[in-house]
Amino acid sequence: MKKIYVQEEWCLKCRLCEYVCAYANSGCENIVFALKNRPISPRITVEDDGKICFAVSCRHCDDPSCLKGCISGAISKADGVVRIDKNKCVGCLTCVLSCPYGAISVGPEGTATKCELCIGNAGGTPMCVRFCPNRAIICE
Repeated sequence: MKKIYVQEEWCLKCRLCEYVCAYANSGCENIVFALKNRPISPRITVEDDGKICFAVSCRHCDDPSCLKGCISGAISKADGVVRIDKNKCVGCLTCVLSCPYGAISVGPEGTATKCELCIGNAGGTPMCVRFCPNRAIICE
């Protein structure tokens, strides 16, 4: 299964990945309606320590600690993709604490959310990869 990798030396800190991720996961067909005057909820975030900047997203670990820590059984792994079933998530956020990469966050519904490689909404290529202007985010 393909995974997303970041080449931090190429990241421009433009945060376009965050906006296209929020749009891709909004359920709206129009980017303006999806993002205008609304707080965005991306599943990828750009971190900047003053020296380097890079995008953080789920690494779809071979042995995911978030899956082990999930008390409700909401996290599963199939075909290399770690997913969260929003209907099973109870919002305990144990997965947030157990992720060593800080790639899981609280979604607008109060449940855990993370990158799922745009499997259900982008036609195969993650939106952050497709729209990164400097090709800092790759999927291989």
